[in-house]
Amino acid sequence: MLKVEIDSFSYSEKTILNDIHFTLKSGEYLSILGESGCGKSTLLHLVYGLLHLENGAIFYNEKKLLGPTKTLIPGEPLMKLVAQEFNIMPFTTVAENLGSHLSRLDEEKDEKRIDELLEVVEMKAFKNTVVKNLSGGQKQRVALAKALANEPEVLLLDEPFSNIDVFRKNKLQRKIFNYLKENNISCITATHDSGEALAFSDHILMLKDGSKELFGTPEFIYKNVATEYQAGFFGEANLLPKNLFSSEETLEEKVIFPHQLEISEEKTKLEVIVKKCYFKGTHFLVEAKFKNKTIFFNSSIHLKKGKVCNLRISEND
Repeated sequence: MLKVEIDSFSYSEKTILNDIHFTLKSGEYLSILGESGCGKSTLLHLVYGLLHLENGAIFYNEKKLLGPTKTLIPGEPLMKLVAQEFNIMPFTTVAENLGSHLSRLDEEKDEKRIDELLEVVEMKAFKNTVVKNLSGGQKQRVALAKALANEPEVLLLDEPFSNIDVFRKNKLQRKIFNYLKENNISCITATHDSGEALAFSDHILMLKDGSKELFGTPEFIYKNVATEYQAGFFGEANLLPKNLFSSEETLEEKVIFPHQLEISEEKTKLEVIVKKCYFKGTHFLVEAKFKNKTIFFNSSIHLKKGKVCNLRISEND
C-alpha cells in the first residue's frame, strides 16, 4: 500500500501543494486530474523521491520513504516514473533500450521479455529501429515499455499518451492498463484526459491550485461536480439556477451536462434560442442562448439557428 501525506510543499515562497492525503492499494489506479500548473507533476516527483518533502511523509507498505536527501540515487527502486521528457537512449535500437533495464544474464529470457513489452505498447515492428528515427508518439511508447521492463510495483505516468495519435491511443490505453491490472502494478497518472480517468481509474484526485477539489471513484466524481471548474474536465457544462427545474425558491446553482437536458413540448422556465449546432457523430451538440447565458444541450436532429426551444431535465437522467 502507498500512503501519501503531504501537508504542504513549496518552491521558495510559493506553495505548490497543500493538504494532499490519500492511500493506494496494490494494483489500484489513481488519476490526478487538473489544469496545467496545478501541481500534478510535482506530486509524482514527490512520490517517486526526486523532491524532498519537509511537511509530510510518504509510506510504502508502512515503511517511510526517505526521499532524495537520504539516498545516493534519487528515485524509489520499486517505482518507475515516465516523465514528459522521455528517459530513452536515442542512438540505440528499441530492443537495446529495453534490454538496458534487464539482467542480461539469460539472453533468451530477456529476448522473450522484450517481445512481451513491445507487444503491450504495439511496437514489435520497430524492435530493431534506432530510437532517434521514431516519431514522438513512438518514443513515448518505448519509454512506457522501458519503465515496465523490471516489473515495478508502482508506475508513475506524467501525461503518458500526450504525443500518441487519437486513433491509436484508446486501444493502447486498454492494453497498458489491463496489463497493469493483470500484474498487480499500482499506477498514478497525471492527466488532462477525463475520458481516460473515467474509464480506467479506481480513484480520481482532482486538483485546483495545488489543493484537492474532489477525491473518489470515477462515478462519484462525475455525479458530484458542483462548479464550472470541476465540470469543465468533462466537456461543455451548464451552471444553472436550481429553481429553473423546480418550484423551490433558491439562488443555488447546479451543474447540468448537455446530455441531461432535452427539448420539452410544453413551455418551461428554460426557454433558449439556438445559436449553432455541432455534429458529434451520434448526436448534435447545440449551443443556445438563455437570457445572457450560453447553454449547451444535445439533440438527435440538427436545429436551425434562431429556433426557440424549451428545455427540461431529461426523464432518463
